[in-house]
Amino acid sequence: MARSDPAFDPGEQAHPEVPVPEAVMEPLRTICLRYPEAVEAVAFGKPTFQVRRKNFCMLFTGERGIAAFVKAAPGMQEAAIDRDPARYFRPPYLGGKGWIGCWLEPEADPDWDELADLIDESYRLIAPKRLVAALDAG
Repeated sequence: MARSDPAFDPGEQAHPEVPVPEAVMEPLRTICLRYPEAVEAVAFGKPTFQVRRKNFCMLFTGERGIAAFVKAAPGMQEAAIDRDPARYFRPPYLGGKGWIGCWLEPEADPDWDELADLIDESYRLIAPKRLVAALDAG
């Protein structure tokens, strides 16, 4: 069925919701929801953090576990991966656009302070300039 078909039910094609441990979600919420107009949403069955319906932090589940994807400035993806390849990786789909994958499993020993810096950069790259200016104005 086409999306324009009145009988189309988007629930038919919905992705199953992926549970994410609270030990991962709590620090992510603390970091992500402090930004102007930031909200938690679900996309493709996984939690995301958005500003005006644009993702600035998305969760991913893979063979190795749970990871966050964040947008990065040019050159930052390579620098992060070179510095700590056990913690950072080039994510599928978005890696070619400079996003960084950050493993969040306890075995990866996530550095939440460094992740907060990466999320800050991602928000600033995604959010409208007016919201970034409001953030900087304090």
